[in-house]
Amino acid sequence: MTAMEASPTTIPSSDPAAATPPARVEASELLTSPFGGGLSARGRALRQTGKVLPEHARGHNRTLVLQTLYSHGLRSRADLARETGLTRVTVSDLVAELIAEGLVVELGPREDARPGKPATLIDIDRGAFQIVGLDLSEHDRLRGAVIDLDGGIVARADVELAGATGDAATELVIGLARRLTELATVPLLGIGIGTPGVVDPAGVVRSAPNLGWTSEPLQARVAGALGAPVLVANDANVGVLAEHGAGEGRDLLLVKIGHGVGAGLIVGGRPVVGSDFAAGEIGHVVVGTDDGPRCACGKHGCLEAWVAVPRLAEQLEAIEADGGEASARDDVLREAGRRLAIVLAPVVGALNLAEVVLSGPADLLDGAFHDAAVDTLRQRTIADQHRDLRLRMTTLGPDIVLRGAAVMVLSGQLGVS
Repeated sequence: MTAMEASPTTIPSSDPAAATPPARVEASELLTSPFGGGLSARGRALRQTGKVLPEHARGHNRTLVLQTLYSHGLRSRADLARETGLTRVTVSDLVAELIAEGLVVELGPREDARPGKPATLIDIDRGAFQIVGLDLSEHDRLRGAVIDLDGGIVARADVELAGATGDAATELVIGLARRLTELATVPLLGIGIGTPGVVDPAGVVRSAPNLGWTSEPLQARVAGALGAPVLVANDANVGVLAEHGAGEGRDLLLVKIGHGVGAGLIVGGRPVVGSDFAAGEIGHVVVGTDDGPRCACGKHGCLEAWVAVPRLAEQLEAIEADGGEASARDDVLREAGRRLAIVLAPVVGALNLAEVVLSGPADLLDGAFHDAAVDTLRQRTIADQHRDLRLRMTTLGPDIVLRGAAVMVLSGQLGVS
């Protein structure tokens, strides 16, 4: 079942953990086609905007109505017909179905000075569901939040990672997700998880060395433990959804620096995941020919060994312990920024990107790190073609993966973003 073919559901119970949210696309479809009509290296764009085959028409039209309401708010049925290009009969039928499912509510008549009966305004029922988002990308803790349909944080929780790997790390994820479901105040739409590593369409973490995972069925294990819909994707791929939605909609490369290093990429309105779901796995690209520090993967000189947060923190703590000057600290950060830009320059050049966004601790990535990365990118790309290139910190702060996880669930469950 795709996002455009989602079937009707009944209104869930008042128990958030036991709720039965609207039908969703399978995770295998979310990564090979869009996140709810969104994340794809092969086909559709982030949002559905045009007509489709007759056999898919009803599901597609339903998505158009929901997306229009979600993006623009209060509308009458006539407004929806005009803006979507659907007939009034089709819109009225779909709206009746969505009201019955508890997804849309009538909010009263429009205040209108025109003669005749005022139109009744409707909207997504923005208080009907909440989402649990988990961010597994930090090197020392797992973070999570309960998020409303408009992206507001309702509650937070986290747990110390304390070096846990393998099954122990998975149990921490399940425990944190369970705590958050108990903090939800309305039924859950779903649980979204952003994790480091290569994640396949079924939510299996094929490889995440820092968490000790190989072929870990994280999505199935969390869903089985909690009985709720769960979507799992790479943390950078999740984060770029949030950044793209908050920005101007241009082509975008997001570099997520935390426990590891990864990138999320959107080109032409389509997130890129790659033929084997490993697009953006730049952390284990060897930078330079000078050997470099040893990486957790066993190689020397991987980008992750130069710029991951644990590595930088260890170097800076050693400088501080030795009474080193601020210039020594800046030297470490400048070299890390330079190494990152060496890896990014061919990507920027090949795709003619206009914007690169950094996500991670601002005290490490802003300043010397950022300046060195900008200088190196300029040196390694053609000025005439990349004069407008911008490298900046994310405006979403440390919650970027949490908010991206909410976008993923919204798209997967309702087909909106």
